Amino acid sequence: MKLNELRDSEGATKSRKRVGRGIGSGSGKTGGRGVKGQSSRSGVAINGFEGGQMPIYRRLPKRGFVNIFRGDFVEVTVERIQAAIDAKKLDAGKTIDAAALVEAGVIRRAKDGVRVLGNGELTAKVTLDVAYATKSALSKIEKAGGSVKLPVQAA
Repeated sequence: MKLNELRDSEGATKSRKRVGRGIGSGSGKTGGRGVKGQSSRSGVAINGFEGGQMPIYRRLPKRGFVNIFRGDFVEVTVERIQAAIDAKKLDAGKTIDAAALVEAGVIRRAKDGVRVLGNGELTAKVTLDVAYATKSALSKIEKAGGSVKLPVQAA
């Protein structure tokens, strides 16, 4: 068998049905949509409408709330930071902040800030300037001789 001989099995693909192309085609005139009414028109699909019955989103009680002030943080493990340092993408001698992590390709974008998690091991002495760090991450960074600069938390 050659690459130019590859093809789908017989009956694996089905050709598209062209509706609304004349009465003689068998699926012309109304194009399989029945007659008149809202559902025969284009662009109509009322989500959540249950034929006049009270919809499920109104039958169920409301619960909880959404905190509009909550930040959307990017999470980075100390293991990922160490891997970037080992790969010479990050310079352990300089302060590592969100911009440095983006430039090194550790994170895609900074969003509202960076959270450092304590998964993995850290051997390099680093200075981090991040929005948040877990207790385990702080202990691992300080054990390696580094430090973490966190923003002042409002009490």
